[in-house]
Amino acid sequence: MPGPTVEFWNERFRTHTTGWDRGGVHPHLLHCLASGELRPCRILVPGCGAGHEVVHLATAGFEVTALDYAQEAVDRLRQRLRERGLQATVLQADVRQWDAPQAFDAIWEQTCLCALYPDDWAQYAQRLHRWLQPQGRLFALFMQAAKSGAAEGKIEGPPYHCDILAMRAVFPARLWHWPKPPYPRVPHPGGSAELALVLTPGAIAAED
Repeated sequence: MPGPTVEFWNERFRTHTTGWDRGGVHPHLLHCLASGELRPCRILVPGCGAGHEVVHLATAGFEVTALDYAQEAVDRLRQRLRERGLQATVLQADVRQWDAPQAFDAIWEQTCLCALYPDDWAQYAQRLHRWLQPQGRLFALFMQAAKSGAAEGKIEGPPYHCDILAMRAVFPARLWHWPKPPYPRVPHPGGSAELALVLTPGAIAAED
């Protein structure tokens, strides 16, 4: 299977080679909470990594389920939650195979999609669709990290560049309701940026 392996990600956490980690809660999450756009509910955080957002959401009264491919990340986040006396469900899981036991009210998609090899995006998007309640919301941050080899057709990452036109194909309008652009652009300390938007499910997605 192409793309980063479990050992690839575990090694990144063991060696603290986590350049994607902002070192704190994502500013757009703070904005969504402050504005009331996101209120306490059952929420999923796939690809949670260090779990800054998981800790913050749990503190704010959300019922949080967090997933990560790397056991190293899962163990560290569980420890952080224990130290703070917080409750959240944190699971080691492959998002391409995991099935939610119950649909969620919201999903916070921050760094999971851009960490997956592009061949897996469509399958992941179908699962996101199934994991949401009919009136649920996908809070998506699409990574804008075009690499120099893109002009020659090279697939370089992670993080993989989530071009907005590609995202329209991965999250098609027949299955997802898209807000009108322009979308807020959130700078990343690493020099890239993310486009922030909220998608809501439409029709029932096809099975994998």
